Amino acid sequence: MNKRRPAILVLEDGRTFPGEAYGSVGETFGEAVFTTGMTGYQETLTDPSYHRQVVVQTAPHIGNTGVNGEDDESGRIWVAGYVVRDPARIGSNWRATGGLEDRLATEGVVGISGVDTRALTRHLRERGAMRVGISSVDNDPQSLLTRVRQAPQMVGADLSAEVSTAEPYVVEAVGEHRFTVAALDLGIKRNVPRRLAARGVTTHVLPASSSIEQLLATGADAIFLSPGPGDPATADAPVAVAREALRRRVPLFGICFGSQILGRALGFGTYKLGYGHRGINQPVLDRATGKVEVTSHNHGFAVDVSGAGSGAVVPDQVIDTDFGGVRVSHVCLNDNVVEGLRAVDVPAFTVQYHPEAAAGPHDADYLFDRFADLIEGRTHSKGRSNA
Repeated sequence: MNKRRPAILVLEDGRTFPGEAYGSVGETFGEAVFTTGMTGYQETLTDPSYHRQVVVQTAPHIGNTGVNGEDDESGRIWVAGYVVRDPARIGSNWRATGGLEDRLATEGVVGISGVDTRALTRHLRERGAMRVGISSVDNDPQSLLTRVRQAPQMVGADLSAEVSTAEPYVVEAVGEHRFTVAALDLGIKRNVPRRLAARGVTTHVLPASSSIEQLLATGADAIFLSPGPGDPATADAPVAVAREALRRRVPLFGICFGSQILGRALGFGTYKLGYGHRGINQPVLDRATGKVEVTSHNHGFAVDVSGAGSGAVVPDQVIDTDFGGVRVSHVCLNDNVVEGLRAVDVPAFTVQYHPEAAAGPHDADYLFDRFADLIEGRTHSKGRSNA
């Protein structure tokens, strides 16, 4: 193997990590975040929710299964940069069609390898997610630090329009068609309409700028609010769409960023987590069943139902809103962060994690059944009222 070019990683507080170029040679900036998943790096890289973030893999050995044409969650890699400890020399998997580093280089993704990712992760856990720069063309830490501190922050970032589809498209139901869902694409992952299709749902995916009229013009029985990147406090237009859907009692399901949008529509605030939840091993309590699920997460913001922010114990009680009562349905057991909301008087619910789970686990896949049941119940209710 050819000798790698030296590279450096500099955090906005000045902490510097040396390493070697991985992927494309160059320079990049973003928000430094870490993900604890031991598998699924291809799904992570192609998740639009990671737009403008530099992802640190806590698993030390990355690239060992190569890449393939089936596991992408979108049409491109979205991460701003990539940080690994030990890149695999050879990708070895029967499904692989290429190597990870070649894919990174082809798409111009600047990365760094040979980094003490354990030390870097501990630093971010103690001090929080922050801006970062990676360079394999300028090895002067002070010079790079100046540019890091000039980079935009994630708070106040309105990014959904940058990752949304430019044109509407349709994912057809598998087997018998049961329902039609209009998905507001704020950064949707491919596995969401696939999970809906498996339940007989045809999904119309529309741009983030779509109005309630455009969503309902698809003949939708329900609306889905997708995951996506950025600060939910900036997403006033999607919030307005969600509020109008609530007024019209259109069934709603929101995931991750979509959960925060629906939370805002119900009247709650949002706030930035210290270092966020990212990975595929987060414990969440489903208060409806009492079960603890192992779940997939990728969010740096959360819904604030009490004004107390992160760490406060969330009471299991009905909270009054403009649209009736709301319960906190799911709670993260690591830090008491709100992970789901369920409206009592209107057909709407959310989770802040990823039941589409690409890659894994699948403990929360049942939530797509809940969505289908919600649509079915609403459809039958409308049929009776029109009889």
